[in-house]
Amino acid sequence: MLTLLGINKILAVYVGPAGYAALGQFQNAVQMISTLASGAINTGVTKYTSEYQNSEVLQRKLWQTAGTIAVTGSIVVSVLVFIFSEWLAHEFLGDAKLSTVFVWFSATLGLFVFNTLLLAILNGKKDIPRYVLANIAGSVLALVMTAIMVVNWGLLGALIALAVYQSLAFFATLYLCLRTPWFHLRELVGRVDLPMAKNLAKYTAMALTSAAIVPLTHIFIRKHLGETLGWDAAGYWEAMFRFSGAYLMLVTSTLSVYYLPRLAELKTPKAIRREVLLGYKVILPAAVVCACQVYLVRHFIIQILFSDEFRHIEVLFFWQLIGDTLKIASWLLAFVMVAKAMVKLYIVTELIFSALFYGLICKLTPLFGLEAAAISHAIVYFIYLVTMYWAVVKQETLP
Repeated sequence: MLTLLGINKILAVYVGPAGYAALGQFQNAVQMISTLASGAINTGVTKYTSEYQNSEVLQRKLWQTAGTIAVTGSIVVSVLVFIFSEWLAHEFLGDAKLSTVFVWFSATLGLFVFNTLLLAILNGKKDIPRYVLANIAGSVLALVMTAIMVVNWGLLGALIALAVYQSLAFFATLYLCLRTPWFHLRELVGRVDLPMAKNLAKYTAMALTSAAIVPLTHIFIRKHLGETLGWDAAGYWEAMFRFSGAYLMLVTSTLSVYYLPRLAELKTPKAIRREVLLGYKVILPAAVVCACQVYLVRHFIIQILFSDEFRHIEVLFFWQLIGDTLKIASWLLAFVMVAKAMVKLYIVTELIFSALFYGLICKLTPLFGLEAAAISHAIVYFIYLVTMYWAVVKQETLP
């Protein structure tokens, strides 16, 4: 979290609000491309690694299947990104001259994909110390690279740093994995086990939906804000969204590192219900406390973590923080949907609520200006929470 906030400050000073918008567009492109290259299997790898904790044979089959899928996908997608680098730069960054960024990304995409795969394995094995160390290594590397690249080359440097830092973090993650008694490099690639591939395919459908719909929605939102309120406004929204993700990392890390593997290994509705209620007793209050503290020191946050150019984001804090709290409340139920591979429900809700988010912003912008983005965020997650309660609790997924 601290390194993300540090990166925020560097970007605020050296690239400004409009640069923030460009970085957001590129980050969404990276998210879509890397998920496609990985086969969108990482959530499934975490779930089944945890589920097969008592069987080394099944875990080995799972990892070899996942690794082979990742190798194949990385090679194919890397070649395509390299070939279409100018088109991608034009579509996502609005300037074909920035194609160098996508060339760098294509060259290191394979390492990027395998870093996320290894992190998914560590998460599923509940090897929290190594998982944390690997993430710290990647975060520190991101901070150092971003600082050097941005100071020397401005926006282009920031984009290249964003393209390659997770690929370099692969070597630290691999080193940590090799020092475990249960992991060997030969277990990462091998024969594809068809039953395993079918199990992972459930999560592929869900992850590809998120990887396509959510980033595209954010791209459309930035484009709408940029065209109606100016690209600085799009940058303000991106800055608020990045800060929101950084401070919520205290909560979302708990969900991904503990909550998802825990739900995956539970077999009975009664046990799942008990875990969900524990989440509402522990995780939700933490989210509320974080949101209240952030709101109280919002002026200080803007001054310290951003710059005077970003003073306009103050109008976003109130509704953004309400939406963030509702997001955590809804995710405590939504993670049951993910852990139990409720594929149809997941895909339908992703499509509907992404469209609703974009549609609300378009409708409310003439009335509330930039604040419409934060108001829409809160409204969408309130409706999403009600929907998750109906889908997961009322439909007797939980007793």
